[in-house]
Amino acid sequence: MKRTGTRFRSHKALSHYDVIVIGSGIGGLCTAALLAKAGKKVCVLEQHYTAGGYTHVYEREGYEWDVGVHYIGEVHKPWSMIRRVFDVISDGQLKWAPMDAHYDHIVIGEQPFRYLAGREAFKTEIKRHFPEEAAAIDRYVELISEVSQRIPRFFAGQALPRTLGVLYNRLRRRLFPDYFFQSTRQVLEGLTGNQQLIGVLTAQWGDYGLPPAQAAFMMHAMVAKHYITGGNYPVGGSVRIAETIIPVIEAAGGHVFTYAGVEQVLVENNRACGVRLVKDGHQISADQVVSCAGLLPTYQRLLPAEVVERHGLLKGLERVKPSASHVCLYAGFKGDAASLGIPKTNYWLYPEFDHDLSVKRFMDSPGLDFPMIYISFPSAKDPDWARRYPGKSTVEIVAPSFPQWFEQWKGSTWNKRGEDYEAFKARITEVLLEALYKHQPQLRGALDYCELSTPLSTEWFQWNEAGEIYGLEHTVARFEQHGIHPQTPIKGFYLTGSDVVTAGVGGALMGGVLTATRLLGWRAYKVKQLIDGAYRPEVQDGRLADSPG
Repeated sequence: MKRTGTRFRSHKALSHYDVIVIGSGIGGLCTAALLAKAGKKVCVLEQHYTAGGYTHVYEREGYEWDVGVHYIGEVHKPWSMIRRVFDVISDGQLKWAPMDAHYDHIVIGEQPFRYLAGREAFKTEIKRHFPEEAAAIDRYVELISEVSQRIPRFFAGQALPRTLGVLYNRLRRRLFPDYFFQSTRQVLEGLTGNQQLIGVLTAQWGDYGLPPAQAAFMMHAMVAKHYITGGNYPVGGSVRIAETIIPVIEAAGGHVFTYAGVEQVLVENNRACGVRLVKDGHQISADQVVSCAGLLPTYQRLLPAEVVERHGLLKGLERVKPSASHVCLYAGFKGDAASLGIPKTNYWLYPEFDHDLSVKRFMDSPGLDFPMIYISFPSAKDPDWARRYPGKSTVEIVAPSFPQWFEQWKGSTWNKRGEDYEAFKARITEVLLEALYKHQPQLRGALDYCELSTPLSTEWFQWNEAGEIYGLEHTVARFEQHGIHPQTPIKGFYLTGSDVVTAGVGGALMGGVLTATRLLGWRAYKVKQLIDGAYRPEVQDGRLADSPG
């Protein structure tokens, strides 16, 4: 079993740290590594058997799968913010491999559409299907770029002291265009009346978990812009993310512990002063405490109830819900990517162009007629895979689900939920495999092993509320919550990760940056210096090599 981090033992931990970070998702690791670079001694506490959150890998029967890092945009550009942050927190040890230029393959009904890397290639390909919509397609690509350019200012309040940050967040409606506070469907219907085109342009809604009428356009725009120049995958698999970040934390005298579930944050005189662990009630003190466990789990489960009530931490959050839950089939096949003809392209399968309607049908009569199925081929994306697992390939198949499907087994122990549970999983597995074989028929007969994860698995390993995979759902209402901020009303207590900014590896990573910035106060210039210094193009023939221009 491939694991990162050190199993917690009380004698291995210090009695006091500068900062404790609860949870080792990418937001927590990013915050911890940046603080370590600024000279802080940080202790990261992870309740799972391995560190990394959704960046960790899952192993079984001689195969390995990522559980959340299916592809990442922008990191192939050394000047991009996300690439520079990764270079800082991994000491440049994390490497990336490009996917195929045809990075996403969309199938709606029986009609295929290709997402091609590069703005012009993307537009040309979509216009090939919708030549009469050329102006709308051009404007769409301009619009997602406009949103992306304004995003740093939209979240600027997260780097300010809490009082100023909340005030800034209240003023955002006056500072930003209306499309920042509209749904994806509202904005796109302002560009075109062609519902098929809207269905194609919103075919990545699974990346943030909401169909067009429910999703905030700014969330959709960030995802679309993030990937429009192509997708990438970590060389050596997603486990390399934690493997390369942890040494940076440890080099400053810190630790990353697993099997270290936190029972409660210790608060004295309205100041966070440490944590009490589930195991033996062991206590560790710190000058500051950061939670990467998610906003709702943190407020509902980690903080003393009287502290939450005193500060009204849950007030105003009634309109914000956990994001979507999912099932994921992890499948292993005999044969390498070349012999099996496995692409580096993701597949997105939809029954119809109207994603909102198909989701409504699914929710009104929840059967196994999934409104979306996503297929990823991680072993084909990783150039180091063949060295580690010769003659083998992996596939992951993801679909939305309902926590209610599994309610009768809630509270049961992982891997010990009985025959009925396994029979239900087998039905889902059959549906997902048939979807795969329809589009990759050569894989039929090569299957060696498969196992399905459910929202119960997600709750068990990720310690969330309802098996959600994207933290808080990304509706317009979510981005109107002025009080969601890295700095809480409790002195010395902070939040990090995706709920501070947005979902996805990139969003959670930037949450980590903003939390570290806020926690360092006037010393935040150190974070800026680190990130600014991460890109140093060489001068060749009087020109900057690899420059964004």
